[in-house]
Amino acid sequence: MTMPIAFRGQIVFPSRIERGAILVREGRITDVLDAGATLPAEATIVDAGDGYLAPGFVELHCHGGDGGDFMDGTDESFRHALQAHARHGTTRMAITTTVARHDQILATLELTRQFRRTPEPNGSRVMGAHFYGPYFRYEARGAHPGASVRPAVQQEFDQYLEYADDLVTATVAPEIVGAKEFALACRAKGVRTNVGHSWATFAQMTEAVEWGVRHIDHLFCAMSDKSKLRQFQMYPMQGGVLEATLYYDELTTEVIADGKHLDASLLLLALKIKGPDRLALVTDCSRALDMPNGNYVIGPRDGGEPFVKQDDVGMLPDLTALASSVQGMDHMIRTFARLTGRPLWEVIRMASLTPAHIAGRDHELGSLEKGKRADVVVLNRDLAVRRVFIDGAELPLSVDRS
Repeated sequence: MTMPIAFRGQIVFPSRIERGAILVREGRITDVLDAGATLPAEATIVDAGDGYLAPGFVELHCHGGDGGDFMDGTDESFRHALQAHARHGTTRMAITTTVARHDQILATLELTRQFRRTPEPNGSRVMGAHFYGPYFRYEARGAHPGASVRPAVQQEFDQYLEYADDLVTATVAPEIVGAKEFALACRAKGVRTNVGHSWATFAQMTEAVEWGVRHIDHLFCAMSDKSKLRQFQMYPMQGGVLEATLYYDELTTEVIADGKHLDASLLLLALKIKGPDRLALVTDCSRALDMPNGNYVIGPRDGGEPFVKQDDVGMLPDLTALASSVQGMDHMIRTFARLTGRPLWEVIRMASLTPAHIAGRDHELGSLEKGKRADVVVLNRDLAVRRVFIDGAELPLSVDRS
């Protein structure tokens, strides 16, 4: 049996922050102790000082980092991105695809399977893939390549669903041809289904909820609302994806809290209506994380969509719209806390236990509780990442370019 580790400091629990200690053996939390408890003499001590012990962050929506996009379809891009996000406190991740050719998507799903089974030792652990595109509405594709946006055809999506055990979620626009068939096929395979990049009406969203859709990608972004739909129907006004997301209690959602995509009022509105148990923080981060300002590509290098990183965000080359986030989860937590004034435990819950629950992994991940995996992030008082542990093993935070 390996020697125990004792983490000591201000522990961020799902509903409070308390000073205490966490004992870890064999990669799992074996006990949570009060601050005055005696620690095992043989334990290795990890002391957060005046900082915090937080659960490892769980990412539902991320495209890459440190120069690599998961759609590049290479081991190198996977390693660079996973290592980069680990440096920002993300310990578990859903690899997010983009609109691309069929062969490119299959290549990324195959690599996702490989990295899930054989983890990158110095990076975030892969929970599986977030199948994201090509089943979008063309007009709502955002920064995704338009040429490969297409309807959901069973002959094609049956091949994607051969990776069902490696899929965390799958996104579809409910109004496109084949959406119902795709959603029901996902449901039959046990794959959670999302709505995203959609101009669906409220009525179409109601149907999607009946198909089993339970999550909505990046609230307020690339989705229909009453104003957008009014250009197609003068009266009566009708709701869209936005209104349905806020209305249906069955639906969870997520926000990009980088301070560029949404202002404080929208973050507070989302939190007030959905609550911290149904609102997750995501990065929606591109390959430009930890890279200098300049020109990059969303999606595969072969056929991806150009964008530019400047002013700490990704933008379309003509600077008319946002293209992606370029920040890690630690930045999202700091920004959400600063803009909203919400308690730190609540904000970190939205970056850990809530996304773990949405992904169906909360029995193992997302909080520092007895029996769960020992994914621990040591933060300083300013919420900067100082140390990261996955299954009780510390990861190097230096950049590895090998």
